[in-house]
Amino acid sequence: MVGYNPLEKVQLSHTEHALAGAVTGAVTRAGCQPLDVLKIRFQLQVEPLTKSQSSKYQGITQAVSSIVKEEGVKALWKGHIPAQVLSILYGVVQYASFEVLTEGCWHVLPAWYCTRYRSVNHTICGGISGCLSMAFVHPVDVIRTRFVAQGEPKVYKSAADAFRVIVRTEGVRGFYRGFVPAMSLIGPQIGFQFGLYSLFTDLWHRAKGLWGGSPPESLESLLCGTGSGFCSKLLVYPLDVVKKRLQVQGFEAARRPFGAVRHYSGMINCLVCVVKEEGLRGLYKGLSPSLLKSASVAGLNFCLYEQVRNALIRYHLSQNS
Repeated sequence: MVGYNPLEKVQLSHTEHALAGAVTGAVTRAGCQPLDVLKIRFQLQVEPLTKSQSSKYQGITQAVSSIVKEEGVKALWKGHIPAQVLSILYGVVQYASFEVLTEGCWHVLPAWYCTRYRSVNHTICGGISGCLSMAFVHPVDVIRTRFVAQGEPKVYKSAADAFRVIVRTEGVRGFYRGFVPAMSLIGPQIGFQFGLYSLFTDLWHRAKGLWGGSPPESLESLLCGTGSGFCSKLLVYPLDVVKKRLQVQGFEAARRPFGAVRHYSGMINCLVCVVKEEGLRGLYKGLSPSLLKSASVAGLNFCLYEQVRNALIRYHLSQNS
């Protein structure tokens, strides 16, 4: 089970939790990167996502067809290398810090609180771990977003080239564009994700008697994780759009082939401008692929993390037997 449990026969080390998080992040990213590319392209488009002469992308099917035709199939994995670095580092920091925080709560707070209010406890610890992870990986996220956002010809030839260009043209601050909305987004999203996962698994266990058997644990973590990812992303999605818009500020030249470009002075200005020009629906651009991606990623994340964690526990038990 995700989170510290003093009743487990084997307590994994912080390094092993980090390893499980790294494996989880790498495998999940490899499978879900195309959904992330679609989500980012949709979020950055000023024009409506409907059939219109001014709209570059008009829906999931049309967007996939357009990207493959104009940029090749490999374009669906644009930014995959920095995204992999992002996912591995994020998985390491997120899961390791979450396990440390939940263990600390068990030692500091009353046992009845950690048991009865496990979902609340996991929401708070998850939010903190999400913020720690984002603070650590945000520069990589900026590079990844710009790789996905650029068309042809490419502005950045490689991750190293992107790093050099951003430092030269924008300074260190360029790596922290969109940092405020990113932190405002990730805390609640990851907090809700861990909290809802805990809640859904509790409900799953209570419902086991209704169907008279014990479904596979992998199915439990997959379905509960999928539900938590879907709900948490839906709750905070507008901040994700704002974050992406701010991350490509100063990158306007690479965005012109995709349509209109805008400059925003900050988080509030971006929110106001999007609502004024694009309506409330503008804050939910790319919602469909984003929900699909978040649900898939969260489901796979929790499922893989649980499986890697269980494999490590079985290894220790076999060594001790």
